[in-house]
Amino acid sequence: MSRRWILLGLCLLMLTPHGIAKATVLRVLAWPGYVSPAVLAAFEHHHQVEVELTTIDSDDTLWEKIRNPASPYDVFAVNTAELQRYIAAGLVQPIDPEKIPRLDEQNAAFRTPAAIPGLIHHGQLFAVPYTYAAMGLIYDPAQWPTPPRSIRALWDPHYQGKVLVYDGGTHNFTLAAQSLDLPDPFQLGEQDWRPVVDRLIALRRNVLTFYQTPEQSVRLFQRHHIALMLANYGSQQMRLMAEAGVKAGFTLPEEGALTWLDTWAIARRSTHPTLAHAWINAMLSAESAHALQDTQGLASTRALPAEWQPARIRWLKPVENPARRAALWQRIESGDQPDKLQTQVNAP
Repeated sequence: MSRRWILLGLCLLMLTPHGIAKATVLRVLAWPGYVSPAVLAAFEHHHQVEVELTTIDSDDTLWEKIRNPASPYDVFAVNTAELQRYIAAGLVQPIDPEKIPRLDEQNAAFRTPAAIPGLIHHGQLFAVPYTYAAMGLIYDPAQWPTPPRSIRALWDPHYQGKVLVYDGGTHNFTLAAQSLDLPDPFQLGEQDWRPVVDRLIALRRNVLTFYQTPEQSVRLFQRHHIALMLANYGSQQMRLMAEAGVKAGFTLPEEGALTWLDTWAIARRSTHPTLAHAWINAMLSAESAHALQDTQGLASTRALPAEWQPARIRWLKPVENPARRAALWQRIESGDQPDKLQTQVNAP
C-alpha cells in the first residue's frame, strides 16, 4: 500500500493541471504596455503554455539581454533600426510568413515586408511590424502659449530644470545631431563626435533628469511642473497624461520627429520557434490592436491614424556605432567633465 501511495505521489508531482510533465515556457521581452494581460492569458490557455514576460526600458538593456547566452529568450520587440545589429550578430532567426496568417490583416502600409527597409535580408524575413510612434514634443500649454517649433527648445536656458528627455544614448546622439543640422544624424562622421558630445553635455545641464518608462515620465512631468519633454513613447505618453488629468500638448518639431517602428523578432537561441510564430500571430490580432490603442494610446500596424503626417516624421535608421554611442552616453549622463569626455570621444 505504501508503495502505491509513493508512486501516486511521484506521478502527481510530475503532472500539471493539464497533465503535462513540465509546463512549456515561452520567454518574451517587450516594452511597457505592449502585451495585454487578457491577450496573454488567452494565448496561454489556447496553447497550454506559460508566458514569462519581461519588460525593458531601453535599447541597450534589450541588446544586453538578447546577446547574453545565459538569458534564453524566445521572442522580443525591437525597432527596425536596432534590428539590423541583431541580424548582423546572428542573434535572430528567419521568420516563416506562412506561419503568421494575420500578416494579411495589417494595414497596406505594413503588409509588404519588402517595402519596409530592414525587415528582409538575403530574401528572408526577420521581423514583423507591430506598433509605431513619433517622438514629438510634449509641452505644458501654460508655459508654452504657442507650441514649440523646434527640438532646439530642449536646450533653451529659459526652461533649465523644467525639461525631460529619454535616457537613451542612441536616440539622444541622433537628437543632438538634428539640433546641429548635421546632414545625416544617424551616421556621424569623425568630425561630428566632438560637437555632438558638447551638445549633449549642454542638454544634460538643461534637463531636470532623464526618464526611462512612460509612467515615470508622467509622474515627473506632473510633480515638477515640467515645461517640455521629448516624447520617446509618443502617443502612449499622451494617453497616460490624459488619464492622470495632466493638461499637455503634443507637436512634431520642424526638423522632423524621430519615429520608430517596433517589430516582433525571434531570438536565434529560441527553443520554441513554432510557439514564437504563434505568439507573433496572436499579437497581430484585432484584440491585441484594440488593447494597444484603448489602454496605451499606441498605434497598431492594422491601421494608420487619419492625422498621420508623413512629411513631419523621420523613420529611425541604423546608426554608425551603437556601442560607441552607448559608452559615451553613460559617461555624459554620469556627469563626466567636458575635458575628460573629449579625451574619450574616440573610445569604443
